[in-house]
Amino acid sequence: MGQKVNPIGLRLGINRTWDSRWYAGEADYAKWIAEDFKIRKFVEKNLENAGVAKVVIERPAQKCRVFIHTARPGVIIGKKGADIETLRKKLQKFTDSQVFVNIVEIRKPDLDAQLIADNIASQIKRRVSYRRAMKRAVQNAMMNGALGVKISCSGLVGGASSIARTEWYMEGSIPLHTLRADIDYGFAEAVTGYGIIAMKVWINNGERYDIDRSAEEEVKN
Repeated sequence: MGQKVNPIGLRLGINRTWDSRWYAGEADYAKWIAEDFKIRKFVEKNLENAGVAKVVIERPAQKCRVFIHTARPGVIIGKKGADIETLRKKLQKFTDSQVFVNIVEIRKPDLDAQLIADNIASQIKRRVSYRRAMKRAVQNAMMNGALGVKISCSGLVGGASSIARTEWYMEGSIPLHTLRADIDYGFAEAVTGYGIIAMKVWINNGERYDIDRSAEEEVKN
């Protein structure tokens, strides 16, 4: 099972919590799910160069708090906070609730699986060797304290003349069946001239015995 299920979904309620943290009745449930989806897609598309790892949304009392976890908070905030206010006004169009935007800085981007997957995908788009990009990402993660790293690359990884296949590199331990293991997972796609190449990244950050409260960390307004 550990090889077939998303590692984050498998650990929800054990040592991970949901990225949408709210409770809704029958009247609002479907509407709020659609709003969360639109907000996330908008942030991912418009802040592609800001190193966004995930978007956490909370909805207390007719409010919509959007926590953007990013490796480059300055790109989103802008000069004197002008860009973040523009972003808040754009996000307000997707929901009737009052929107608040908070920026959570990722201090170690080399240990975030989603950022690593996005970085390798962007390198492949620039025609960098996938072997070099994957090996460098594995080395950087291990040097920054990861207990294990696995990266897989699927598609026409050698170019248009090659056969579609999966290449992967692994170092350390990745216990996917151990539920108390803090396994971070990231997925990204590189759209190239010869097809789509998919990146998957697993990072073992050790064992965790409590639920992750990352959205409640100190935020930058």
